[in-house]
Amino acid sequence: MANVTDLQTKYSKLAQEYSKLRAQNQVLKKGVVDEQANSASLKEQLKQRDQSLRKQEQEMDSLSFRNQQLAKRVELLQEELAASEAKGKKGKHGLQTQSVFDEDLQKKIEENERLHIQFYEADERHKKTEAELRERLEKLEKDAEQHQGVMDGLTTKYAETIERLQSDKARLEVKAQTLEREAKECRMRTEDCQQQLRRCQSELNRQVKQSSSVIQEKVPFNDTKFSDYNSLNVPSHNRRHQLKARDVAGQAMSFIQDLVAALLNVHSYTEQRVHIYPLDSSIETISPLNQKFSQYLHENAAYVRPLEDSFLQLYQSITEDTVTVLETVVKLKNFADNFSSYTHFLQKILPYQLKSLEEECEAPLCTAALSAKNQELQSDIKRVTSVFEKLQNYINLLALPSVQQDAMPQSNTSAVFTQLAACLHSLHDAIKEMSKHYNQKAVIERELPTVTQKLCTTTECLLGSLGSLTSCTGKIATFFSNNLDFFTSSGYSPRGSTAALNPVQAESMLANKKKATAYIQAVKKAKPQSVPYREALSNRRILTSSTESREGLTQQVQQSQEKIARLEQEKEHWLLEAQLGKVRLEKENQRIVELEAQLAAALGGSPNSQTAAAGAFTRGHEEEAAAELKAAGKEPTLCTSLVGMLCTTPTDEHVGDEESREQLIKSHYMARVGELTTQLQISDSKAVHFHSECRALAKRLAIAEKSRETFSEEVKLANQNITRLQDELATTKRSYEDQLSMMSDHLCSMNETLSKQREEIDTLKMGSKGNTKKNKGR
Repeated sequence: MANVTDLQTKYSKLAQEYSKLRAQNQVLKKGVVDEQANSASLKEQLKQRDQSLRKQEQEMDSLSFRNQQLAKRVELLQEELAASEAKGKKGKHGLQTQSVFDEDLQKKIEENERLHIQFYEADERHKKTEAELRERLEKLEKDAEQHQGVMDGLTTKYAETIERLQSDKARLEVKAQTLEREAKECRMRTEDCQQQLRRCQSELNRQVKQSSSVIQEKVPFNDTKFSDYNSLNVPSHNRRHQLKARDVAGQAMSFIQDLVAALLNVHSYTEQRVHIYPLDSSIETISPLNQKFSQYLHENAAYVRPLEDSFLQLYQSITEDTVTVLETVVKLKNFADNFSSYTHFLQKILPYQLKSLEEECEAPLCTAALSAKNQELQSDIKRVTSVFEKLQNYINLLALPSVQQDAMPQSNTSAVFTQLAACLHSLHDAIKEMSKHYNQKAVIERELPTVTQKLCTTTECLLGSLGSLTSCTGKIATFFSNNLDFFTSSGYSPRGSTAALNPVQAESMLANKKKATAYIQAVKKAKPQSVPYREALSNRRILTSSTESREGLTQQVQQSQEKIARLEQEKEHWLLEAQLGKVRLEKENQRIVELEAQLAAALGGSPNSQTAAAGAFTRGHEEEAAAELKAAGKEPTLCTSLVGMLCTTPTDEHVGDEESREQLIKSHYMARVGELTTQLQISDSKAVHFHSECRALAKRLAIAEKSRETFSEEVKLANQNITRLQDELATTKRSYEDQLSMMSDHLCSMNETLSKQREEIDTLKMGSKGNTKKNKGR
């Protein structure tokens, strides 16, 4: 799983780099498009300049043609002037003609100067335009070089990215193969676990059938005619169950205290926030709705504190000397009533909470994002209130058996506990979602210009309270799920029945426990002299058997000693032997007391004579009893069972021995059934563990397959993106190369036209200089 997370982080980094490169590519594309538009505009400007140059060339041609005409006319006028000078002065008419020619010549000279000025200005404009175009051309060349460098960098970067993606692809393929091998191993382990589970289930079913048959045939006390007598099947007091219940109640008490503290903080800080936002009560009056809402929130302690107090009473009622089942836990009803009152309090403040959030949305500076978060909080508050209502129903159902007997069978109780665990998880999820949305809302509120430090502090305190409430509900849900087996298990049930324990049986159990405790304490205070076990056995051999029975009893003692040495670590056998010794000791004590009384009544005298007579009487009595048994054909019999061997003689006390033996057998079978049930529970837990492990492995396998599929799809997408980027890179390269070739051709043509224009301008300058010199010479 760590490798999968590393791959996911790597792919997320690659995706971020790809998005950055894509954004840069978009910027470069935009820059290329802008440069193309600029080049197009420059082309248009060049075309316009060419057109203006052509017009100026045409004007220059026309001016040069006009200049030639004027030069020819000037030459003609000079020739005419020379002819007129040669002829001399011919009067007044010649003077007028000369003045006309002078005026005309002066006009032509002025026009020639004006044309020279226009030609000079056109030449300057042409030079200026040429300089501007050269600057633009240099700038475009620099931009083209920069773009080429950027493209080279992108090409190298894309090549590195492609190589890295290919290496990641190879590594992912190797990991996919390893995951497939692990999946195969998991499948094999799953099959093995399933086979073991089947074997365990078959073995457990067999043991359950055997135990149920034994229980149905021998153990329970079932009166089919009068069901009231079945209350005699009182189970024994389960001290382990009581200690576990006490421990669980203590843990739940700490969680309830944390929950009460978190709820009090949430309601208190909500009340403070209502007084601050959207209107500050210290500056202006808040709305009547918020005033009512604040009044209700101020009463929250009256509904929240009783939860802790009632649960504390429930915890104090669970002790080692009580019977803790749903039918006897009376204090649970008080907790259920207090929880119902708190749920009614939440239902009462729900519309005010929703209206308060709507009022915040109607504030002038409330943004759309803040309104959306307020709507999400409204849905979260509704969800939390509905979950509390469900919890109230389930807690009331659990408190019902303590008020009404036979109100709910054991199967329904288990279902209620299961649904309660699911409802606690739903409460944790709802409060977690509400805390997340409130945190996002607080982030948005901090960006508002009108937010105050007081509001920020109250919001932070409220967020901390919501965080503690979230963690507390999560701990409660986890705690309840972990102890769900304890809650659904029946710690006490009558023998041979699956029904729940009623209060009458619980009282009988506690009364028996008190009697047993009082008896043990009285025995400890009296401190009677106890007879050792071997001495009691030897006395029984002397009093109840002959020489043949002595041999049988010695064999029985040897067998018992072997069994004790072999099974000395098993508690139930020690208890069984102790009970057997107590029964035998009591009987022997009774018989000794009766014999002493008979001797005291029959013989009177000194104590020594009484003891001697007693010994003689016992020996004589034994011999007479043995002789009578032999004469009557009543010899001792040896009874063998699972418990052990018992040597009995057919006397009047034979019935009492059989009854004690039957009681011992019953207690032994009860202990054996308890052992089998513990083994069954252990096997069930192992089976559940194997089943959960198999399910976890199957889930891991499914997740690995899904991740492999997603990785393969991501690799395909990455390859497609690489090919697309390569195509885009190739197209941009071709477009830049074409643009550069076109710009170089255009520059060559512009240089040629500029050189031609310079040559023409030089020729025109030379011609104009020659004309001016000729005019000056003339």
